[in-house]
Amino acid sequence: MDKTQITECQKCGTCCTKGGPSFHIEDVELIEKGVIPAKYIYTIRQGEPARDNVKDTIIFADSDIIKIKGVNNTATCIYYNAREKSCNIYDNRPVECRALKCWDTLEIEEIYSKDRLTRKDLLSDIDGLWDLVQEHHNRCSYHRIQIMARALDEENEKSILELIRYDTSVRNLAVEKAGIDLEMTDFLFGKPLTETIKRLGLEIEKKGDSYRLIMKFERSCRI
Repeated sequence: MDKTQITECQKCGTCCTKGGPSFHIEDVELIEKGVIPAKYIYTIRQGEPARDNVKDTIIFADSDIIKIKGVNNTATCIYYNAREKSCNIYDNRPVECRALKCWDTLEIEEIYSKDRLTRKDLLSDIDGLWDLVQEHHNRCSYHRIQIMARALDEENEKSILELIRYDTSVRNLAVEKAGIDLEMTDFLFGKPLTETIKRLGLEIEKKGDSYRLIMKFERSCRI
């Protein structure tokens, strides 16, 4: 279909299956009021490799990017109704969804990287929890991990594996000690390092409770 002839949504579902929207300051009440529960969102942390859907390229996030999760670990937005080709929260959809028009992308391009909602906007008033989120973010800094990955030697390999172990333990602590829903941890701490480290060219192999970091050369190390 020639998009130059389209002037309204055709309900093809393409936008909704390429990834859920990112949140902006205007969307804060959707989360704070529980219209979109925190267990249905996740955070791309500052410095994390991520796909820029507008530019169709991989970028390193310059701030938190909070997004709606996909269905069964796919890109398809969790609120997309495939049978009806409709949105289950259409009247309360985020600002990016309201701005996105596949036949005219000027509006979404204008707002895409502006006024993004961050974890600080949502969590800074929650004593204890916000401190834990900050500590995790600083300790598991992607900038720090990238530096170690670029100069990968035995010492840096061990340091990366220690961060992976710490990342895992923080999530378990939040669930077991603080009673936080497991599904919320991807919002609080971003996706696990065991998943995101692969985007930096490193492979992780888990055996029991330990991890092995698979290098592009033979040396490896365990925790």
